[in-house]
Amino acid sequence: MHSSDLAPFADPRASRHPGLFPLDPAEWMQIDGLYAEEVAQRDRLLAEERAAVFAETPGSEAAQAELLENLAGHLAGRPGFAREGRRMTRPDGLTLDLDADRPLAVAGRLVQEDLCLLQLPPDPAPEAEYLLSAASLCFPSRWLLSEKIGRPLTPIHAPVPDYDADLARRVNRVFAALPVERPVWRANWSAAPTGALRLLPDPVLRRKEAAQGPFWLRVERQTLRRLPQTRAVVFGIRIHRRPFASLSPETATALKAALGKLTPAEAEYRGGEEARRGALAELERLAASGG
Repeated sequence: MHSSDLAPFADPRASRHPGLFPLDPAEWMQIDGLYAEEVAQRDRLLAEERAAVFAETPGSEAAQAELLENLAGHLAGRPGFAREGRRMTRPDGLTLDLDADRPLAVAGRLVQEDLCLLQLPPDPAPEAEYLLSAASLCFPSRWLLSEKIGRPLTPIHAPVPDYDADLARRVNRVFAALPVERPVWRANWSAAPTGALRLLPDPVLRRKEAAQGPFWLRVERQTLRRLPQTRAVVFGIRIHRRPFASLSPETATALKAALGKLTPAEAEYRGGEEARRGALAELERLAASGG
């Protein structure tokens, strides 16, 4: 499965948790035709709702600075980006001062991905887990940054079905052993009754949206990359959306099968039972109409 694939539920390899694939370092960040639209929304959220979309903990400063430098270096050779000293021009023409804000806040305005930093606590015990030390998170999938910042991996993943002790150990081993030169990626998916990039955990709104539709396939492309100096792990999240009406018959059939197999806990995690039923009904209607 290529990292641009929007149907992870159709690949059996992706269903084996944690479902990691090697990532070509050159493909760390995805830049596409939605860049200007998405970074403009990120700029607005950071300016108007900063406390909701940006958070940091003491001790994350060096990792933030290293992330920004690595990201700027990665982007400098990409089409549309230009760097002169401590200033970088984006493909939409806006030039950012790399020192004008917290390093991770600046980094979050350069790309379409949400960016999370995970680090071990100071003087960690042998069994210590990585903590979410800082994040620029504009487009969550039904979770709040304020509830996750500063917390270890296992509590962060508490809402995830089947995140048992065995899976927690495997995920912790991935973070502990991830080589600098070998980043990885995985994909997560849901059926969303809205094409909005930012989905907040509002149960009332979720039920209302599920009753209205139309539905979209929402896929998170998640990347993990170790920074060489601070040894922090960068967790990147890029949201891809596609309306059900645009899915190929093969993808729609695979999605219908995947939705039909969800347990109640999995359905709740992926948007709720109302959304699952609504998504299945819309797939049925599209199939019957030949859409």
